[in-house]
Amino acid sequence: MIECTGLNGSEAKDVLEHLAELRCRVFREYPYLYDGDLAYERDYLSHYTHSDNAFLVIAKMDDQIIGVSSCIPLVEADPAFQEPFRAAGYDLEKIGYFGESVLLPEFRGQGVGHRFFDLREQWALKHHFTITTFCSVIRPVDHPARPEDYRPHDAFWNKRGYIRHDDLISNLDWPEVSEANNSPNHDVATDTSHKLVFWLKSTS
Repeated sequence: MIECTGLNGSEAKDVLEHLAELRCRVFREYPYLYDGDLAYERDYLSHYTHSDNAFLVIAKMDDQIIGVSSCIPLVEADPAFQEPFRAAGYDLEKIGYFGESVLLPEFRGQGVGHRFFDLREQWALKHHFTITTFCSVIRPVDHPARPEDYRPHDAFWNKRGYIRHDDLISNLDWPEVSEANNSPNHDVATDTSHKLVFWLKSTS
């Protein structure tokens, strides 16, 4: 049975390495195609573990960590995620930012995604946020790396009450997987600029 447990940021320090490896593995898949770096991931995740307000949901199966989902006040998130909201005149103090939700492929379709949202939305209510938000990478429908059986999560997010806001766009760079660098002997990938669109839900 899959168990999902909520942890405050500081409580997740002992599983930091597992979470870094998990992010690298899952985000390598389409649509993110992230050519992950463990050192960067450790540094990124330490931002959550150093925050008293951050919250992580850890999914386990037989004591094995199989997934993680995160959230943090938008005012403590990466400035790249704050910028479009600030430019549009939102009050950042009232917004809870949902970071990644990563889950190993063999455990998908068993309700864990809903559990990730349930626990993070409970966290948002506890902190009196009036808006919760997350972002997703924008990819063309004819992207060459898109698997034939790929299904976007838009319908799932809509069912959870989230609405896509095409006026809220963030730009973020990360090294991207390609056929040339997908082999064990590939050179270091260069960063590629990506656009991410935000999805919003009102909690009031």
